[in-house]
Amino acid sequence: MDEATLNQIAAADPLRSTWLTANAGSGKTRVLTDRVARLLLAGTPPERILCLTYTKAAATEMQNRLLARLGTWAMLPESALRAELAQLGEGGDPDLPAARRLFARAIETPGGLKVQTIHSFCAAVLRRFPLEAGVPMGFAELDDRSARAMRAEIIEAMAEESHPAIADLTRLQGGDDLDGFLAGLSLADYADAPDAAAIWAALDLPPGLTADSLLAGVFTGGEGDLADAMIPPLRGSSANDVKLAEALAQVNWRDPGMDDLSRLFGCLLFGGSAKVPFGAKTGKIPTKAMATGPCAPFMDDLDALMERIELARPQALALAAAERTLALHRFGHAFAARMNAAKAAQGWLDFDDLIGRTAALLEESSMAQWVLWRLDGGIDHILVDEAQDTSPGQWRVIRRLTDEFTSGAGTHDRPRTLFVVGDPKQSIYSFQGADITVFEAMRDRFAADFQAVQAPMQQRGLAHSFRSSPAVLALVDAVFQGEAATGLGDPPRHVAFKAALPGRVDIWPALPKPDKTDPEDWTRPVDAPSENDADTQLARHVAIQIRAMLGSPIIDAKSGQPRPLHAGDIQILVQRRGTLFAALIAALKSAGLPVAGADRLRLAGELAVRDIIATLSVLATPEDDLSLAAALRSPLFGLSEDDLYRLAHGRRSREYLWMRLRESSHMDAQAVLNDLAGQADYLRPHDLIARLLTRHGGRAALLARLGPEAVDGIDELMSQALAYEQVETPSLTGFLVWLAQDEVEVKRQLPGGAGGLIRVMTVHGSKGLESPVVILPETQVRKPNNRQALVRLDDMPVWRGAAPERCDAVAMAVAEWQRRQEEERRRLLYVAMTRAESWLIVAAAGDTGEGLDSWHAMVAEGAGRTALTRQDLPIEGVGTALRLSWGDWPAEAESPVLDAAVPVAAPDWALRMAPPAPDFVGPVTASGLGGAKVLAGTSAGDRDAAMLRGTRLHLLLEHLPAHPASDWPRIARAILSGAEGGLPDAPDMADLLDEAHAVLSAPALTQVLQPGEGARILSEVALTAPVAGLGTLNGVIDRLVVTDALITAVDYKTNADVPQDADAVPEGILRQMAAYRAALRGIWPDRPIRMAVLWTATRSLMTLPDALLDRVMAGLVKAAPAP
Repeated sequence: MDEATLNQIAAADPLRSTWLTANAGSGKTRVLTDRVARLLLAGTPPERILCLTYTKAAATEMQNRLLARLGTWAMLPESALRAELAQLGEGGDPDLPAARRLFARAIETPGGLKVQTIHSFCAAVLRRFPLEAGVPMGFAELDDRSARAMRAEIIEAMAEESHPAIADLTRLQGGDDLDGFLAGLSLADYADAPDAAAIWAALDLPPGLTADSLLAGVFTGGEGDLADAMIPPLRGSSANDVKLAEALAQVNWRDPGMDDLSRLFGCLLFGGSAKVPFGAKTGKIPTKAMATGPCAPFMDDLDALMERIELARPQALALAAAERTLALHRFGHAFAARMNAAKAAQGWLDFDDLIGRTAALLEESSMAQWVLWRLDGGIDHILVDEAQDTSPGQWRVIRRLTDEFTSGAGTHDRPRTLFVVGDPKQSIYSFQGADITVFEAMRDRFAADFQAVQAPMQQRGLAHSFRSSPAVLALVDAVFQGEAATGLGDPPRHVAFKAALPGRVDIWPALPKPDKTDPEDWTRPVDAPSENDADTQLARHVAIQIRAMLGSPIIDAKSGQPRPLHAGDIQILVQRRGTLFAALIAALKSAGLPVAGADRLRLAGELAVRDIIATLSVLATPEDDLSLAAALRSPLFGLSEDDLYRLAHGRRSREYLWMRLRESSHMDAQAVLNDLAGQADYLRPHDLIARLLTRHGGRAALLARLGPEAVDGIDELMSQALAYEQVETPSLTGFLVWLAQDEVEVKRQLPGGAGGLIRVMTVHGSKGLESPVVILPETQVRKPNNRQALVRLDDMPVWRGAAPERCDAVAMAVAEWQRRQEEERRRLLYVAMTRAESWLIVAAAGDTGEGLDSWHAMVAEGAGRTALTRQDLPIEGVGTALRLSWGDWPAEAESPVLDAAVPVAAPDWALRMAPPAPDFVGPVTASGLGGAKVLAGTSAGDRDAAMLRGTRLHLLLEHLPAHPASDWPRIARAILSGAEGGLPDAPDMADLLDEAHAVLSAPALTQVLQPGEGARILSEVALTAPVAGLGTLNGVIDRLVVTDALITAVDYKTNADVPQDADAVPEGILRQMAAYRAALRGIWPDRPIRMAVLWTATRSLMTLPDALLDRVMAGLVKAAPAP
């Protein structure tokens, strides 16, 4: 067995906790699935294994791989299964029948295998313990659109009420990307009221320093006389002195402010690039003639003033930053608190809430130990994937779960392990909170924890790459050396598992940016790139080279055999979705090459969506000539430009296009529009769009013209229509307005290489993917992103400001942030290069700099350190490229000849008509058996209000008995805030709590509310059971008390009028209880069943006699229709 496989087997040892550092392409997903498979083989129940992945796609892939393997084991012959298990590392005499049963065991586990994202896990924990976590029951996860709408509503409300914090916002924000700024304000940063002292200390300011005190230290009182004396002679001197005089004249010397101080910084101090940055111009101004002449008597005072101004500048900048930061924290505190309250009121949690609330539940809550005990009993093994991208908040959750593994209270007679796999070199999600330093710190902390309980955690690394050729790996190792390896953890070292796989790396010369763009034809769109634009030219050359490459030979990395290169083998990776991204897709399409399109699309920019919306706009406003023209010209109606011209030309004033269409010969278009117009006031927007696309062939027409990539836009528009109907009263006009209020961006799932399409995507989107050929066309110098308004200083958000206005503390924080961004960009290059299996192409348009300035310069410099074969490669229109190669590239490859299909006769059953399906018989609901639920003659009153009150009281009676009475108000708010009708007002809440307290403390009800230690209590029991004569019964029993001798079923009733005895109970309640009794007898045939009604109004329990229920049940069965 080879070294790479042995290393994987050791890493997947199910009995040892492991911290695994895995290079790109080293098979970490296989190690994860191997470990889970070996845990299952060792007898671990599937529900005791928790595997946390970074994305839902990764979770799905891992689950599919694992189930595929277990399914294969179920069908393999004995010898093959033994070999498979031996390859897995299971020596000795494995239990083959147990291995075959694992597939069934896995798919029959309630909830399936626990392979999920950390957010999904946290959501499941919070849904299991909503009261303990203080979250609304039945909460929903906040989507981006709803979050944007909520932020806009909060800002509008704050502005309307003239909230003081709005003044702080206007001081900080000019309105550009306001929502992006608001989205970054998290309650975690602004939960506490602003602490001015802490802000002043963080920016190295003296406590209590104000603008007045700073100005008092600079302007001592005689500066006005000094200026009055110096300005006149300066104005009669040289140009520089005149300029100085004019600058001094702009200052309000008698009552100076901070603006005046800033003016003096500009004229009395040097600039930032001087030998002494921002030093006083002592001895330099005014000119020598003035300094020794008319101004000589004032020079000592001027020099002293300049020295005071020099000393004041750092404090002035820090004070400005502190005041802006204080404004930021005042606004952030007010806004984040409102945002949190709005989410709670509507039962929403965002991703940060999921992590933060779960961490708080497991760490700080008074219920933490109980929750951990409940979870601890259900998780024995935790596996963490992509650990390098796990944020500190997520580590808090994982850390708290694994604390039980290494504490005395958490020890068990069975092994309990933690498996963590990650790669610091691939940490590229800092914008989502990932921190590479936390990865390394957690590794050391977990190692110490497990060492303390004599269960040392092994630390292993996977160096073998099962993906890439030695050519690609040698270049990667050469590029990331020395300073270029900073921020990657240990310098990369790769071992090619496929040592004989030939490979190529082509490094193109950079295309220069043109000095000026060529003038364009005025008929072209104003935002279309110029013909000689560097990105446009590079995209065309990439398309030309791809066309030449298709069909050329390549060694298949999986089979090792030569084959022709296909379009699906090519992946083009860019750093961002900018002009080059769009130019590449356009150039590939223009060249007739099969391309998958963008991995993200803006809904409003999709042609198919615009055509559908134009049609809907016509239905809402027939006089909208532009929309009607756009719809008619679209594939939906198919009119030509000539048809449209003839239809529109010569119209009279106020003669709309719709009128001309009615008089024209375009009968098909009229028929479709008339049909839709007749339904527009009755159908929901979703159904109206479906009618256009299906009945009238709109989908087929759009796909025929625009191609299969139009499907994503059409489907997302349908999804948006459904989403709209969930939050608004459906109407066509309302939907069009709602759709126009927000830019919807769709993340498309691009087909894999087997789809036969060239894929263009960002490097972030390519994470976890691989391709025989990878092209990196965007490797030039890239300007850093300076649009971020905030920077963190000692974990406190502070105002960043423009570079010239930053104090030293903020400048150092920004420099540190930029350093981390540069390190992440280098890690991003590592990810990009390691996607390639055999052929890597590096290109650029624009300046590439040198050293670490750009990806292109780094790759070119690394190429000089490799021992790969070098040769020049002329590329027409680009220049002479450098090709690095390894191994013997195949000279030719024949397309595989497919075996002719052998016709197979269809079996007899395939030619027979299927038997008719049996008639569907729906279940019977216990509440739908008919009969009155209240006493005859009872006042109807407000039926809806009564039902809502009853629902709320049911919830309280279900949950409150398990908690101390002192916690009831808090728990009641948590329960009812997410329930039907929302949180009741204070008087209603008090009334509900009083009634619940009266019921729960009533002595007559102790037998069912507190039945003693031998009884098992079940609340809100969902019941589905066959009942003779009725069919399948569905219902919910409010309370079940189960003992060895008796089953007691209790139904809570909040009726205001209570019957005197059981015979007077309303017929509808008796039918419900009789049906429940019949179902319970089927579940517990050996025990007597007692049915009772708990009347909350009188705090009494009424037992329903069996004879009464027998009579009611007989009537029910007799009245039931025959099946």
